[in-house]
Amino acid sequence: MDIKSYMAELGQRARAAARLIAAADSTAKNAALLAIAGAIDSRRGELLAANARDLENGRANGLDAALLDRLELNDARVDAMIEGLRQVAELPDPVGVISDRQLRPSGIEIAKMRVPLGVVGIIYESRPNVTVDAASLCLKSGNATILRGGSEAIHSNRAIADCIVQGLAAAGLPETTVQVIDTTDRAAVGELITMTEYVDVIVPRGGKSLIERISREARVPVIKHLDGICHVYIDDKADLDMAFNIAVNAKTHRYGVCNAMETLLVAEGVAEEILPRLAEAYRAEGVELRGCDRTRAIIDCLPASEEDWQTEYLAPILSIKVVADMDAAMDHIAQYSSHHTEAIVTRDEARSNRFLAEVDSSSVMVNASTRFADGFEYGLGAEIGISTDKIHARGPVGLEGLTSQKWVVYGHGEIRQ
Repeated sequence: MDIKSYMAELGQRARAAARLIAAADSTAKNAALLAIAGAIDSRRGELLAANARDLENGRANGLDAALLDRLELNDARVDAMIEGLRQVAELPDPVGVISDRQLRPSGIEIAKMRVPLGVVGIIYESRPNVTVDAASLCLKSGNATILRGGSEAIHSNRAIADCIVQGLAAAGLPETTVQVIDTTDRAAVGELITMTEYVDVIVPRGGKSLIERISREARVPVIKHLDGICHVYIDDKADLDMAFNIAVNAKTHRYGVCNAMETLLVAEGVAEEILPRLAEAYRAEGVELRGCDRTRAIIDCLPASEEDWQTEYLAPILSIKVVADMDAAMDHIAQYSSHHTEAIVTRDEARSNRFLAEVDSSSVMVNASTRFADGFEYGLGAEIGISTDKIHARGPVGLEGLTSQKWVVYGHGEIRQ
C-alpha cells in the first residue's frame, strides 16, 4: 500500500464529508447515532469474534494483562458502547447556537455562532470502545473524523467501522463522515498529523510516549495533555474529616487514571493530626507512601526523591510533602504540576478564592476530590479527552470543545461612514 496516497485519499474524502455533516441537522445526526447503536447490537457476534482474533494475536505477541483487559470486548462493554451512543444522541447539539448577540451604535447586530472544527484526526491505543466514543462525539458536533486505533485492535476496529458506515448510510449521511484507517503501518500516523490541507485538529489518546511523539511531529494543531500530576492540599483551616475522605478518594478510587492524586500536600499545622490517620487508610488499601523529611518524622514511609514530585504514578504509590502554608503549597504546585487538576481542602473562603485564582491548571477545585475532573461528571455527557493547553479547549473536551465560534453580523442596509 502506498501510505501517502492512501492517507491523501482519506483526507480528501473527509474534507468533502465535513462540509455536508456541518450542514446536517440534529435529527439526521441523532438518527445516525441510533442507527449505529442498532448495527452494533445486531452485529454483536461479529464484533466479539473480531475482538477474539485481536485478543489471540495479543497473547501471541506478549501483551501484558492490563493491555489485554483494555483490548477486550464483552457483552457488558458492547452494551456500554450502545448506551454511550444513545446518550450522545440525547445531548444538546452545539452547532449553530447563537450567543452574545448585541446591537452596535452603527445599527448592525453582532453575535457568535458555534460551528464545527471541520476534520478531526484521533489517534488512540488499545481500547476499541474509543472508536465508538470518538465517532459519536465528532458526528454529533458536526465534524468529519479520521480514526487511527492501535494495531492490536485492528480487527475490532474494522468491525466497528462497518457498523458506523451502516448507521451513517441508514440516516442518509455521508459514509465517509467517519473513516477508520485500515492499516497498521505506523507511517499512516506520520501522514495524518502533517496533512494540514485536510485535517484541522489532532486528538491523541494514549500513553505519554504516544502523545509526546504526536506533539513533537505534528504540523496540525493538537488537543492533548501529557501527564496527570494532580495535587491535593490540606490547609490548616480544613475540616479534617472532609480532608481525610477527599484525600483517600482522590488516590484510591482508581489508580490508573489521569485525575488521580499523585502528590498530597499537608499544612504543617495539621500534619501531625491527620497524617497518621491517612497513612493507616492508605496502607489498608496497599498504597506505598513516599514522603519528605518532615513527613517521615510523623509517619513511617519511604523517602521521596526529586523524581517523585515529577512522576505520574498511575499506581498505588503516593508522594507526601508537609508545607508551611498555602503559599508554599502553591509554589510546589507551580513547580511540579502538569496543569491537569489541583484541589484545596479548607474552610477559609478567602484562601479558597486565592487558590482558585492563582493555581494555573485546567481544573481547580475546592473541597472536592480530583476524581471529579471528568467530562461526564462536568455534565458534558462524554469527553474526547482532557486538554491542559490554554488555547481553544481546556480541561475535559466534550461536544462544545469540538466546535469553535465565528462572528456573525446582522445588518439592515448599514454602510460604514
